[in-house]
Amino acid sequence: MRILFMGTPEIAAASLQALLSAGHEVCGVFTREDKPVGRKQVLTTPPVKALALQAGLPVFQPRTLRTGEAEAQIRALAPELIVVVAYGRILPPEILSIPPKGCINLHVSLLPKYRGAAPVQWAVINGEAETGVSIMYLDEGLDTGDILKVAPVEIGPEETSGELFQRISALGAATLVEAVAGIAAGSAVRAPQDHEKATQAPPLTKELARFEFDRPAGALHNLIRGMNPWPAAYFEREGKKVKVLRSRVTAGSGAPGTVLAARPLVVACAEGALELTEVVPEGKKPMEGAAWAAGRRLKAGDAV
Repeated sequence: MRILFMGTPEIAAASLQALLSAGHEVCGVFTREDKPVGRKQVLTTPPVKALALQAGLPVFQPRTLRTGEAEAQIRALAPELIVVVAYGRILPPEILSIPPKGCINLHVSLLPKYRGAAPVQWAVINGEAETGVSIMYLDEGLDTGDILKVAPVEIGPEETSGELFQRISALGAATLVEAVAGIAAGSAVRAPQDHEKATQAPPLTKELARFEFDRPAGALHNLIRGMNPWPAAYFEREGKKVKVLRSRVTAGSGAPGTVLAARPLVVACAEGALELTEVVPEGKKPMEGAAWAAGRRLKAGDAV
């Protein structure tokens, strides 16, 4: 089947590779523009573009899809199906109507739960035991289209959103290939979403990552997991940020923010206690929480 692929990051590259490996004809690839990355602002190619060029596919990087130029390019490619995976742009109605077999999207949640930009992270932050991937038809809403295929996945109690995302990328690619096969065979079945059960997954911000110890230890542990790798949950002491990359819920009680033990570093929360296993003090490299505590000469009874 003749497919136009739209996507940008690593998860999209995994899906593109899966479609190519399955023998589908990819007539073109739309991806976001190259952008400066890192402190030195090195102009960097999106993972999807790198793979597409390696495979000899035509690549398009329009700044917007809301021009006649982008629409004309897509019509000239004459795709039967458009596949979207983390492209980063909303398709306007005039493009949605082009492919005769429609436009489908890989979304990394079990829709209608967690519609939006950060579904994996919010599933972890909210302490979900399960999430998954959904292949859906695109319409003019935000993640509101009919469901074509879903695949669940368990979330480990210590798993970070970054680790979960790696597993979901592979699951999503495999599920996408199955869905496309169903469309090609004419056996695909659409199921409308129950919009009354919809929840949202808005973009993460650095402000959301800030915390104090006046919350239950379990909730803070989930926040830390969900904010890893970006933007990384943190607390502030003496005007400087201390990012917490990994933690562990443990027994203990005391005034929130009180050190219960320095080795390992255990801090009292509103309910229970939290072991800070890996931290990143501002301007420094990641280290064990106990090493940071030793550097500050913290002892039981101190404020963290």
